[in-house]
Amino acid sequence: MPSDDAVAQALARVRAALAELSPSVLELEDESHRHEGHGGHRPGQLTHLRVRIVAQAFLGQSRLARHRLVNGLLAEEIARGLHALSIEAKAPGE
Repeated sequence: MPSDDAVAQALARVRAALAELSPSVLELEDESHRHEGHGGHRPGQLTHLRVRIVAQAFLGQSRLARHRLVNGLLAEEIARGLHALSIEAKAPGE
């Protein structure tokens, strides 16, 4: 049974996982509520997430490589039920 702070805990885990990239900007937006009635939506849980991240680690990386890096860092969260992930990953100055 999801608790009231299940989403807050999931966001904290995501923030901790992405901290490995030492981002200068990290914005997380829970979009789960916008997907009520959708197959991947589970009330009270983080199922749909938008990530905006700026990190030096993305310098010289293709968009696909950047997304793979973020997805890899969030693999555990995806396994926990994160259904959809929108990623905007940039290097500083982009």
